[in-house]
Amino acid sequence: MSKTIWNFDPSHSNIGFAVRHLVISKVRGHFGAWSGTVELNEDDLSKSRLEVSIDAASIDTGVDKRDEHLRSADFFDAENNPTLTFVSTRVEDLGDKGLRVTGDLTIRGTTREVVLDAELTGRGNDPWGGERIGFEAKTSIDRKDFGLTWNQPLETGGVVVGSKIEIGLEVQAVLEAKAAAA
Repeated sequence: MSKTIWNFDPSHSNIGFAVRHLVISKVRGHFGAWSGTVELNEDDLSKSRLEVSIDAASIDTGVDKRDEHLRSADFFDAENNPTLTFVSTRVEDLGDKGLRVTGDLTIRGTTREVVLDAELTGRGNDPWGGERIGFEAKTSIDRKDFGLTWNQPLETGGVVVGSKIEIGLEVQAVLEAKAAAA
């Protein structure tokens, strides 16, 4: 079977995150506009590749005022840095433990290497004649590593926004149709 291309289906997928707020609870959110592809080499998973592009302005935490602040220069600066990207540089097959996907994450013009712990969650045909594959992945980053340093100290100690961001992907992707021979 060798190499296949799978396009993310955002209507059946999610890129979400969680961060501590006021040190006592987590605020969760997701991105509403994004795309991605997986170039899957089933003969040698280490030759597989993942690319994701996220519209920074599509951030949604369920609170408009907070989302506006996250789009501002205090955080994503979405006007000047409209896209967050991830491009894999290495894929490791860990057998029953899933996959380790290492790659370059770019936020606000700063690129850092991150590692996604991933697993294949299923594969099958859909009712429309296509083939689908699913996977989940997670990682955590320190937002300060990407220039997202805004914060406000609390009288009781701690800060308004935690530094550690937990990121989770739940992805369903569709096998790209092969072009008909000319």
